[in-house]
Amino acid sequence: MPKVTIPSLLERGRTGEAIVMVTAYDFPGARAAERAGVDMVLVGDSGAQVVLGYPSTAEVTVDEMLTLAKAVRRGTESAFLVCDVPFGSTEQSDAQAVATAVRFVKEAGADAVKLEGGGAAQLSRIGAIVAAGIPVVGHVGLTPQTATALGGLRAQGRTEASAARVVEEAIGVQRAGAFCVVAEAVPTEVTAVLREALEIPVIGIGAGPAEGQVLVLHDLLGVTEGRTAKFVKRYGSIGDDTVAAISAYADDVRSGGFPGPEHQYTASPEAVAAARAAARDA
Repeated sequence: MPKVTIPSLLERGRTGEAIVMVTAYDFPGARAAERAGVDMVLVGDSGAQVVLGYPSTAEVTVDEMLTLAKAVRRGTESAFLVCDVPFGSTEQSDAQAVATAVRFVKEAGADAVKLEGGGAAQLSRIGAIVAAGIPVVGHVGLTPQTATALGGLRAQGRTEASAARVVEEAIGVQRAGAFCVVAEAVPTEVTAVLREALEIPVIGIGAGPAEGQVLVLHDLLGVTEGRTAKFVKRYGSIGDDTVAAISAYADDVRSGGFPGPEHQYTASPEAVAAARAAARDA
């Protein structure tokens, strides 16, 4: 499969060929995404929760995200690699934002970085990063890094003011130089307005039909425990299968069924005698 590029992604957006994005946080996940033929792989800060066990995305650090991103890069060949920049790594200034983005490109081999939000400060950061020669993916609607300010993890764009804000922010993100934008937890009707207003592709997650879609790998595989978001569709039951496999292994060990003869190595009588002699003389 040829390497996915920004021009090829923009062309897909124009022709109506759906863009497929999925998250990955390690080498095996990246290899699976590659073998499945996805277009874009996102090293999402959702890895803070599904991989590192944090209660939210806000706790993850740049160094932790870089560790995940490097592993994904080693497993990614043709897919376009996007990396989330974590909370606190761009908020201080444009210079801080550029320095953070540069690290993801130089140290992790990112093809682009993703920034949440479309306020004045975020638009300034996007413009500065793009001016530095680094492609940017925007993110509007529900922005998990600052969900507390939005009233929690809830859909955006359901009131007049909120719907107008989502559209205004998306247009601002495009003007700032982002080549595509993720819309999260946005009503389908508002996403339709975004698609009409924007020239760049919209990647939806809980936003109805769009030029592309993204889901968290652990959600679609059925690894995530407990209740998932309304927009998640499970395509596997890896979590339950993993628990069942480990439980079967534990039962086998406790019953003496594992390891069996087929899992063991043998030694010659002379080697065993030498081992006994060494033990006796020690």
